[in-house]
Amino acid sequence: MAKTPPAHRQDHSLSSPPVRSLRTHQAQIAAIVQAIAAGDAVGVTDILAAVTPGGGKSLLPVIAAARLIGAGIVDRICWVVPRDSLRLQAEEAFADPTWRKALGHDVDVRAADNTPDPCRGMQGYITTYQSIAAAPELHLAEFRRHRTLLVVDEVHHLPALFDVAPDPLAEPAAEIAAGWSRALLPLLETARLRLLLSGTLQRADGRSILWLPYRTGRRAKTREVDLTAEGWAVVGYSRSQALAERAVLPVVFGAVDGEASWLDEDRAPAGPHRLFSHWPTETTRPALFTALRTGFAESLLREAFTAIRTLRAERRAQRDAAPGVELRGLGKMLVVAPDQQSARHYADIVRGWMPASQKATVQLATSDERDAHQVLARYRLMAEPSVLVTVAMAYEGLDAPEVAVVAALTHIRSRAWLEQMVARATRVDPHAGPYATQRALVFHPDDPLFARFRHSIETEQGTVAKKVKQRSQSTLPLWLLDQIAAREPEDRGIVPLESNALGIRYGMLRPGPDYAMHRPEQEAAQSEMLQPPSVAERRLRQRIGEMVAQQAVEDEGAVRAPRGEGLYHRYNAVLKRRTGDKPRSQMTLQELEAAVSWLERNRLADHVNLLEGDPRYSWTVRQRREWTPPIGRTDGKPRGAGS
Repeated sequence: MAKTPPAHRQDHSLSSPPVRSLRTHQAQIAAIVQAIAAGDAVGVTDILAAVTPGGGKSLLPVIAAARLIGAGIVDRICWVVPRDSLRLQAEEAFADPTWRKALGHDVDVRAADNTPDPCRGMQGYITTYQSIAAAPELHLAEFRRHRTLLVVDEVHHLPALFDVAPDPLAEPAAEIAAGWSRALLPLLETARLRLLLSGTLQRADGRSILWLPYRTGRRAKTREVDLTAEGWAVVGYSRSQALAERAVLPVVFGAVDGEASWLDEDRAPAGPHRLFSHWPTETTRPALFTALRTGFAESLLREAFTAIRTLRAERRAQRDAAPGVELRGLGKMLVVAPDQQSARHYADIVRGWMPASQKATVQLATSDERDAHQVLARYRLMAEPSVLVTVAMAYEGLDAPEVAVVAALTHIRSRAWLEQMVARATRVDPHAGPYATQRALVFHPDDPLFARFRHSIETEQGTVAKKVKQRSQSTLPLWLLDQIAAREPEDRGIVPLESNALGIRYGMLRPGPDYAMHRPEQEAAQSEMLQPPSVAERRLRQRIGEMVAQQAVEDEGAVRAPRGEGLYHRYNAVLKRRTGDKPRSQMTLQELEAAVSWLERNRLADHVNLLEGDPRYSWTVRQRREWTPPIGRTDGKPRGAGS
């Protein structure tokens, strides 16, 4: 009996959509798979597509599967996505009637769970990292039975396993990601061909990415993705290329400055402190933490809300549409909150600004909400809701071209995370009129960490991984974890009191660099431009302070030195003696680099004798010489000290 075609396979001759042309990276992928199918690229087993967020990478698996399955190179495609909410979008990519006609393909895939026979008579299936980690043998058995094209979406979520050693202090999210890597690795090894997709080739934690080829980086203790590795075909599509082809929208940032006050860990009042600064200080993150949970957040929300209401009113007027009539292309607003409690609060605030008849157009999608996936689907596919408040569910992979305004009320400052969030607003909306009339507007706190993110995407390619040092098992204080490991605060022990907005400034995001695919000399020139001497000196001074503080805390925790106030300052004095009694503020760039190098190889505790003769530290020197950790004690006090 003939197979009944699915709904998306029906005749579309009555309403044939216009044929769209391929973008540069899509045409390059098409040429690569054509060469593999024709036998002209026998050595190529891996394809890496580094496509700027919003540049259109979801079509690449369709292009690859259509050609390779048609040529008999592979039997099936398995497309792995990081979250369940993205499986529907992956199915839609294969079902899109316009691309089915343009590419001449009839490949059908389905979103599968962990039940046997995931394809169910189709040529492929879509699953998640979590599903594979829960039933790795089921998926591995499928790969062994069929020649499979494995597509790993957002591959930067997977840390390289040689970078993941057991760490008792590791956060749960890091352990989960390592588990995904362990589950995916056998599939990567068994697949006939691999297509790896990402909007960034750099992880927030600095680790390498699973399976990608690396070479030694230009800077010490770094590795870079090897864009010319044997057996790999690498395609890059940067923001500058996407803007030139009008594939993404230009971004305008609305940086909102403010000040905040809080109670610190000792319940002492702190502030008010400004958010804006030329570089991060010890008050940057507490001020941001406070601002996102007090009055400043409402002020920033109001700016974003006013912008989207103005835009929607202008577009209604251009179409002569009456208020209340649902239309596509008017523009939508996305609010990204720091946590679920704040997200619910933000949603209530925005609903309070809406007339009663429109309150339902403000929706909440968090992992605790039972209908979150349905809310996301309606937000993407329907004219309403027009405002979505979320925490992390919608920041990556959400294909909603109508998003025109983003309220970035998140504390996360990693490049990969923020770049994905900004990209939610850079998709071109086919219903919103000419390209020249569209733009993405992102409102954010005007803190130096966000400014550093903007600088990085304007100037850096983002392909570097750092060699990660395993942390000591001593418990580091929260402020030090924040400064050294760039941990994002969930609760720093502070009590937010109040904050307010002071002003707003707008700036256009510059296009950013292209991937230097075969031009290492361009990469070297670019890296030198990123570090003018004053910036490098400031960065090194901050790094030295962090290294001294880390050694002080580690030595207290490991009972290498007696506890007591001022160990950090004493260690600074040791370093100053070791470097010729010259303050860091007066050191040359070369002297600062030498100090960092010395700290990487030496422990300050072994050089306390340099303080001999200084009356300010004589007690410290004498105590360390005479003191040994008492048996059975772990508090670091000398033998005989009181409790």
